[in-house]
Amino acid sequence: MRVLAVVLLLLPAPLVAQEETAENSVLRTLELPAHRALQSVIQDPATVLLPFETDGCSGGMSWSWRLVSDLFPDFKDAQGATPPWEDCCVIHDRAYHNAGGTTDASESYAARLGADEALRQCVVRQGEQNVAALSAQYEVSQEVVRQAYTTIGDAMFNAVRFGGGPCSVLPWRWGYGYPVCLGIF
Repeated sequence: MRVLAVVLLLLPAPLVAQEETAENSVLRTLELPAHRALQSVIQDPATVLLPFETDGCSGGMSWSWRLVSDLFPDFKDAQGATPPWEDCCVIHDRAYHNAGGTTDASESYAARLGADEALRQCVVRQGEQNVAALSAQYEVSQEVVRQAYTTIGDAMFNAVRFGGGPCSVLPWRWGYGYPVCLGIF
């Protein structure tokens, strides 16, 4: 397990930070047309928001965790049947489902960024809640556990920033409870 901690420490830092940097300004400018297209769909009187559904942590994370825990009882005993941060993913899915409940493209962008940052911080908090037990279980320092959870949170943040934009055909897109925005790209 020490190898896992080392690998997690080597993953890159988050691609996007909350501060308004030149990079963030460019990313915002590139993403805003999709938010405008989504708002057009949302504001169409014929649009119906589907009932909320979640897959836990998207991208196959919860699914594969369950598969591994079913196949390897020792893993399940040590790690549990679901990712320890799965509740964070469900909260995140609620924001993504209805596009943060916003009615403006700029607000939608900010709500998505806020939801993604909240996911990252929730994962970090989950690690902090279990830091002593995990440190003892894996015979590593508490700082290594904290860094591992920070790295996991950063990786999840990067994944949702990259793959969760509005108006994609992905099932975990921003506003996935609404019909897909067609013709944006």
